[in-house]
Amino acid sequence: MRFLLVNPYYPISETPSPPLGLAFLAAALEEAGVEVKILDLVVFPYSKKMLQSVLDDFSPHMVGITCVTMSFDHAIEVIKDVKSIDPSILTVMGGPHATFCAEETLESFPELDMIVLGEGEETIVELAMEAEKGHEWHRIEGLVYRKGSEILNTGFRRPIADVDSLPVPARHLIPLGRYRALGMPISMTTSRGCPFKCIFCVGRKMVGANVRYRNPRAVVDEMAYLNTLNFHQINLADDLFTANKKHCLGVCNEILDRNLKIAWTSFGRVDTVSMKVLTKMKEAGCKAISFGVESANAEILKTIRKGITTEQVISAVKMCKDAGIMAHISFILGLPGETPETLKETVDFGEKIKDLGAFYGFHLLAPFPGTEVRQESDKYGIKILTDDWTQYHANRAIVETSSVSEDMLNAIVMEWEKECNEWLSKMQESTKRGEATEEEAFQVNRLEQTIIIYDLMMERVLENNRSCSNNKFDSFSDALKSLIKKVACSTSYSEGQILSVLNSCLENGNLMYAAQNGHIKWDWVDFL
Repeated sequence: MRFLLVNPYYPISETPSPPLGLAFLAAALEEAGVEVKILDLVVFPYSKKMLQSVLDDFSPHMVGITCVTMSFDHAIEVIKDVKSIDPSILTVMGGPHATFCAEETLESFPELDMIVLGEGEETIVELAMEAEKGHEWHRIEGLVYRKGSEILNTGFRRPIADVDSLPVPARHLIPLGRYRALGMPISMTTSRGCPFKCIFCVGRKMVGANVRYRNPRAVVDEMAYLNTLNFHQINLADDLFTANKKHCLGVCNEILDRNLKIAWTSFGRVDTVSMKVLTKMKEAGCKAISFGVESANAEILKTIRKGITTEQVISAVKMCKDAGIMAHISFILGLPGETPETLKETVDFGEKIKDLGAFYGFHLLAPFPGTEVRQESDKYGIKILTDDWTQYHANRAIVETSSVSEDMLNAIVMEWEKECNEWLSKMQESTKRGEATEEEAFQVNRLEQTIIIYDLMMERVLENNRSCSNNKFDSFSDALKSLIKKVACSTSYSEGQILSVLNSCLENGNLMYAAQNGHIKWDWVDFL
């Protein structure tokens, strides 16, 4: 049994990290004896010709693809291409969008054979085993599939009770080197589950209300391994790392007991942090915490069942500053009950917490399939403007309330984006003059390098210019200069910019070269 897992295209502006969910699925399949390959289209340019080559080389029996709502169209394009190349391949989709649009997705796209609901590790393994036997899909929980003209649903399976029983994510199948070269973080989880009932989120439905925690020792074993891969930081991607004080402190104490020096970040709730917890997190290497605050209006917070107050936000921000941890606050505009007055209240509150030392940013409500705000949009006074899934990126308005229009919401976000860009321009100028702080210069340079590296990767610039005769070069430096000239001719970047980027990639082990048969070949380091 050979199983190809696909990570569909996702914009670099969304700061993607190596696909953790697929790595969990791949590990479960490998443990069951299945041969697995991961095709990551976030860091490799996609074409049907490229897919044809992968299918010819690997000859998978099954192709599985994950997606969120904004990447669904890209995902289904891949599924269609798979079936057009080889109709005998079984096609599977998973992830939150497919989970909550299962029946309609199968009805609309005959190229897709089945959908895995919710947590997928146990389901995908049973699916692979059954595919080698009698295709008795009704035996498998957590599956929606097509049988003739019928769409059948076996229902959600119970979430995995013991998350420590899961194998370590199969990151050896992911092109980690490309993510590291792009300056992206690497992520991991220390728990699964969410007990809260926010009406704009499907987390609780996807992974269950009961939070299941990993053993802190196993958590730190994984953190220690990831730390050897030289990513600039590790993101703890749990919805609520700070919610369980005992677990949070257990992880921090384990890091400190081993005297590990690890830079990491986490998500948290403002009503679950304390000075004791934050101080310990800082000691253990935590650099930043992201808090979802959503709105500054008390009535909106009540409507969306957030369960926090602005006083708790201010308290959490102050404690983070005192502990030496950066607080990132995220707001969602366009929530039920939004008015011009509540928008101003939230914008003003953002400036207030900025003065207290926090960063803040805006997203716009995206009523994802499966969320209560979508299912009961009339009840909540939300007008959904489009079902074009590519627009569900939360950066432009796709909803309106009775008194807040699409243009009003977009205007706030666009003004905020303008201010961010102006700040970045000032930092760039300050860096050029040598007046920026070390941290500011680092952030500016990393952003500029990320943009250039991503363009080179996705346009296959190095691959297209990678073979240079080295007979005429007296040194490797001459060969590098020749490559830079070629790259500059095929891009809009200057030779100086390219030299800086390629030197950095070479120094950090993200770019490799080899002299073979009178030529120098250049390649990105994919696997670490």
